[in-house]
Amino acid sequence: MLEPLQMRAPSKRWLALVSIIFVSTASLAWSFTRLRRTGKLEGAPALKTQKAASNFANAPDSSSKAQLIDSDNDGIPDVEELRTYQDRDSFRRWFTAIAETQFYQLSDQWNAEQRDCAGLARFAIREALRRHDRIWFQKMGPGYETVAADVGELDLDNNPLGEKIFRTDFGSFQESDLRNGRFSEFADGRSLRNFNSTFVTRDRREAQPGDLLFFYQPWVQKFPYHVMIFLGPARIAPNGGQDWVVYHTGSSPTDKGTVKKVELSVLDRHPDPRWRPVESNRNFLGFYRLKILQ
Repeated sequence: MLEPLQMRAPSKRWLALVSIIFVSTASLAWSFTRLRRTGKLEGAPALKTQKAASNFANAPDSSSKAQLIDSDNDGIPDVEELRTYQDRDSFRRWFTAIAETQFYQLSDQWNAEQRDCAGLARFAIREALRRHDRIWFQKMGPGYETVAADVGELDLDNNPLGEKIFRTDFGSFQESDLRNGRFSEFADGRSLRNFNSTFVTRDRREAQPGDLLFFYQPWVQKFPYHVMIFLGPARIAPNGGQDWVVYHTGSSPTDKGTVKKVELSVLDRHPDPRWRPVESNRNFLGFYRLKILQ
């Protein structure tokens, strides 16, 4: 009788041990399943989101790339173009006012070595794109006043191209243009016409203030292109005329040249017919509009 009792005792202990193991295993399995449904499944998307955010933070600045596209393939990046009516109007007002003021008083800020017809356009373009604060007025000298709001979209002192806003070669814009010399602080008459403006008309009635007039004298080897700036109505000493232009006569080793302000109706009677801004004059190329205004 003792043997059966001794045999049954180990079996009960074994069964108890098996039961404990079974219950523990089931509990662990349930806990693991719950962890997957809550902790891991909820944590996985968060991990992916964090990883995506990290990748975005380490990726190149997509906004900068977007700014340096040339959607109209005119060679000028979109960020350098004035896309609102307000900015285009402000630019025209500052551009023409600064150019016109040079007729009355040359600014010390205009480099004496760059005082020629294209130099006048470059100078007025650059200064029109700056912030016109008290310091600017002090630097420019007497004779200047606020003529419009500042250009909002493009600040010459804070833009991807810096002072090198003039294109020097054909083609649509590529980021490599910023490194290979296709943009410069300098642009002669040929570059202003070919790469930085587009033909508008030969009819002055369709011209707008700030448009450029180009003349071409092929026998003048060094500077065959001559440029004038169309003002429209004069801001200073107006007489009711709507066809004023301002230009620099050009410089030479013996003559520094000068800035002139005259009506087109007067130039129509110029003694030399090559300088008459009329459609019948082959040397008159017409009115061109800066690409930043297109």
